[in-house]
Amino acid sequence: MSTEGTSTRSAAADTPTADAPSADAPSTLSPRADTPSAPGTSTDEIRRYWDDFAAEYDSYPDHGLLDSDTRSAWKDLLRTWLPTTSSEVADLACGTGTMSVLMAELGHRVRGVDLSAEMVRLARAKAAPFGAAVEVQQGDAGDPPFEPASVDVVFARHILWTLPDPTAALRRWAALLRPGGRMVLVEGRWGLESAAGKPALPWSAGVPSEELAAVVKELVGEPVVVQLTDSVYWGKDIEHERYLLRAVAPTAAT
Repeated sequence: MSTEGTSTRSAAADTPTADAPSADAPSTLSPRADTPSAPGTSTDEIRRYWDDFAAEYDSYPDHGLLDSDTRSAWKDLLRTWLPTTSSEVADLACGTGTMSVLMAELGHRVRGVDLSAEMVRLARAKAAPFGAAVEVQQGDAGDPPFEPASVDVVFARHILWTLPDPTAALRRWAALLRPGGRMVLVEGRWGLESAAGKPALPWSAGVPSEELAAVVKELVGEPVVVQLTDSVYWGKDIEHERYLLRAVAPTAAT
């Protein structure tokens, strides 16, 4: 695993070339975890939770990306780590579609999926100007409704903490990739205190980059990790680790 550190937008400006220490680990929750309360463990409970939260979801700086600097930082990050040519992208747990729209602006064709009907409704409205370039459907991000080997990129941001079996989900995500496809994950660690009162899920307090990298390496290939320490990504200073991980699948079966 290659691990990179950044305190500026250099994470998106150039492909990293040197190792650097991880960001300090934090006391706040992740973007999709930074909410008034946590979802339950049944599918219906989780769906209702995100349905109820959908209306205020974009008010969080790193969700709606309403600040122009924050939006630009995320767009630059995606530009760096997604393919340079137009590609088929699965945006898993796409929420209100902010990242789907950014990827469409970069010329990609995006298939978003979210468990919440309200999130899907908002995402479709947000993506409407892009026509067929963005398709959003309701479904389980842990077991996406896509055919194996059907996408060039699997993208997911801060969703693994909600999954009862994240390793199984990652295995299913890896199977979606075409030869040479990319898995691009934005994840983090938000502190054990943030898991208090939450369901006993494997990664309820987030997942350290070293742990996630070890799993992804077995399923996809050697990952590269970029630490996202700049507050421009989050709309606030952070204390715990936040990072992007990218791994590229083999170009052909061996």
